[in-house]
Amino acid sequence: MKNLNWSSAIQHCQQAGNGYVIATIINTQGSTPRDGGSKMVVDAERSYDTIGGGQLEFLIVQQARELLQENQNCQVLKPFPLAAEAAQCCGGHVTVMLECFAARDWQVVLFGAGHVSQALVTILAGLPCRVTIVDSRADQLVMPLPINCRFELYANPVEAVASLSDNAWLVVFTHDHGLDFQLCRELLHQDRWRYVGLIGSETKALRFRKRLADAGFDEAVVQQIYSPIGLPEVKGKLPMEVAVSIAAQLQGLYYQGQSTTKGRSTSWKEIKHILQQPARITGGED
Repeated sequence: MKNLNWSSAIQHCQQAGNGYVIATIINTQGSTPRDGGSKMVVDAERSYDTIGGGQLEFLIVQQARELLQENQNCQVLKPFPLAAEAAQCCGGHVTVMLECFAARDWQVVLFGAGHVSQALVTILAGLPCRVTIVDSRADQLVMPLPINCRFELYANPVEAVASLSDNAWLVVFTHDHGLDFQLCRELLHQDRWRYVGLIGSETKALRFRKRLADAGFDEAVVQQIYSPIGLPEVKGKLPMEVAVSIAAQLQGLYYQGQSTTKGRSTSWKEIKHILQQPARITGGED
């Protein structure tokens, strides 16, 4: 993984849903270790390729990681006087564009690894989300998982609920109706998720709502479960047809709640100023 070049690293980070920064030398003055257009990629754990090494690269990685902490799409320019800031004897100046691409915060958890789950994974692989598949049956993992998906094995999948993040979107379609009910009961008991979907017929949905009401849940809480899952106008019972319906519902509801706030960027006026008059920045100690 460490030996990926910058273009392959971008593809890897995008597919995995990881945040990353592309660092590009866009202007050079005097003697510099790399020419304009040289690139590297930085994520939270490692860097790929190089734009010169040494203290310059250390400072760039440091700046990139600070941007990643904000987890916001942005583009900024940073001037680096090599002698003054990077303690490099070549003595020139480089201006670096840092383009930050935020990590995906949409997490989808699939309780069950059966035929519909496997079909749904092939769709979610192409969407901006991270997917966790939870099942008690190791032999259900019959296909290579996309890079944005992982499989977690639990003897009792209900045990996975406690570790779920609050921003997870949850789909319940295990091989066992009894387990489905236990999961729904635990998920409603914690009541901290935007979406809980349950596969099944209208009859199953009505039966589950009654059982949950009998277990003491308020009707408003019980109604939070999307069941039957998926969009009713998307017909069909084949696994892929059901998966398309579920994916459409997930995506529609997800984007309804998304902020329209744009990421920050560097204005053209700022770019011209930086290129014409390279400014000193605060860097690490020599």
